[in-house]
This record gives sequence, C-alpha cells and structure tokens, in this order.
Amino acid sequence: MTLIALLDHAAVLVFALTGALVASRAQLDIIGFAFLAILTGVGGGTLRDVLLDRNPVFWMADPTYLAVAVFAAFVVFFTAHLIESRYTAILWLDAAALSFAVAAGARIASTLDQSASIVVVMGTVTGCLGGLMRDVVANEVPLVLKQGELYVTCAVAGASVVALAPLVGLDATVTVLASAALTFALRAGSIAFGWRLPVYKSRPPRR
Repeated sequence: MTLIALLDHAAVLVFALTGALVASRAQLDIIGFAFLAILTGVGGGTLRDVLLDRNPVFWMADPTYLAVAVFAAFVVFFTAHLIESRYTAILWLDAAALSFAVAAGARIASTLDQSASIVVVMGTVTGCLGGLMRDVVANEVPLVLKQGELYVTCAVAGASVVALAPLVGLDATVTVLASAALTFALRAGSIAFGWRLPVYKSRPPRR
C-alpha cells in the first residue's frame, strides 16, 4: 500500500469514527451510525476526486474504504457509552483525521501536476468537507465554522507545505509527513490552548 493510500485509509477510518460518535450523540440507530460514518469518511475525498476528474472515485475503485467506515460505525455503536466525553473525543479524532486527509488530498493533486493553488484547495476540500457534511446532517454547529477557531486555516497551512515543496526540493514522504504534522499541530493548539483568529465585530452605525 502506498503512503497516499495509507493516509486516505487512515483519514476515512478516523473521520468515520467521528461521524459515528456524532450519531451516538444524536441517538441514531445502527443504520444512522453507518450512514454518518460513511458520509464523513468519504465525503471530502469524493468531492476532491470529482473536481480533479479522477475516475473512478477512490472508494469506487477500492470498496475497502466503505468497509473501513462501516467497521468504525459498528465499533462506536457498541462502545460509545464507555467514552466519558464524546465531544472531546470527536474534537481530537477530527484533528487527526483532518491532518491525514489534508496531506493525502494535497499530495494527490500534486501528483496530477496541478498548480500550487489547486493543490492547496484540494487539500483543504479533502480535509474539511466530510466533517462539514457530518455536522450539517446531524444539525450540529460545524466545527469548520466555530467562531475564530483554527480549522480551515490548519488545512490551508498543511496543504501549502505540499504546494511549496517542489520549490525547496523536499522528498515526497517528508513533504506529506510535514504537511500532516503542521495541520495537526495547529489544530491541536486551537483545541488545547485556545489559539484563535480575530473575528469580525461590527460597530454601531453612526447617526
């Protein structure tokens, strides 16, 4: 298995775990768990492949991705009650999945000889869209849109490592690992230390 395939599998697995945990918070049945797990696990990568015209889409070419997501759903269905804080688990698992997905998505775009801007966009799309779909479907406030919280910023920064790597001659493996590490470090800092971006605050209109 190539490094990119490994990262894609890891991203699907961990994102699927977060989808199933969100399903547990919503008290869905086992089919609901599987649906949210699959949607979260493959959502970002599916849009990436469609936009890049990769045919077939990754999980259609290799259905083991779906099996991984369903496996995650079943594991969480029978063990979620053992987790003290499911929301905290979702935050940290989502951070790990984001780092895997951003690195994989950006690297895939890079191997297709896309421009640096497209590499950044594809890494960001791969990392952010699955979780966004999960939260919208579950009627949760999307993590990607939490006020001032670093999320898309982390994805853009991580994907930029891959986009800029050819300029400094970084090895492909080092590039992908550095991308994942930077993405996770920024997201972890936001969760653990409250790193934030300035938010817009409107002023009262002048009379």
